[in-house]
Amino acid sequence: MEAKFFRVLKLIGSGYKARAEAEGRVLLLKVGYPYEIELQVPPAVRVFCFKPDIICCAGIDKQRTHQFAAAVRRIRPHTAYKTRELRGMKYKDEEFNLKPVKEKSKS
Repeated sequence: MEAKFFRVLKLIGSGYKARAEAEGRVLLLKVGYPYEIELQVPPAVRVFCFKPDIICCAGIDKQRTHQFAAAVRRIRPHTAYKTRELRGMKYKDEEFNLKPVKEKSKS
């Protein structure tokens, strides 16, 4: 299969890991839940893990490739607040604004 469309996801957080098995047909994720998440990859898409925290979805169909990448990202989206530690998944080329943390009132 010659892949024409790619979507790269980055895992952010301590202990967050991903690995592909069965020649890119199964994606296993450890993203802060007490169990490992197993995702079946659609036939038109292949998954590669270059590092434990980088996932590459590649395929010949743009819609299915991006749809699967969005489904993976939906499992653990990135945090929206400025905290000590950012967690979640984001696209490699995605930029996002962080909300300020609410301050405690002095009353």
